[in-house]
Amino acid sequence: MRVFVVAAVLSMGTTFASADDLYDTGKKLFSEQAMPSCTICHTLNDAGSAGAVGPDLDELKPSEDQVFNALNGGVGIMPDYSASLSEEQMKAVAHYVAKATGQ
Repeated sequence: MRVFVVAAVLSMGTTFASADDLYDTGKKLFSEQAMPSCTICHTLNDAGSAGAVGPDLDELKPSEDQVFNALNGGVGIMPDYSASLSEEQMKAVAHYVAKATGQ
């Protein structure tokens, strides 16, 4: 059964009708739209990425909060994405990573 969530609005005006929409948006941001791309540094099987600079997300299995906090302020050499992604976009990436790693 698919769980529907309250729609979140991206800065582009896109709304999420379901958890699947949030997941798909997060995956697209992770894989294609975030600059620099998350795939450059992180391994995440679902995204087909094999980065070796940052942690292997499949092994780390971060929570949504952990991913959001890393995006919103940076951690170690990871840049702060709050200047280039909206809060809603960072939440979408956080949701995607957590779900893709089994959280």
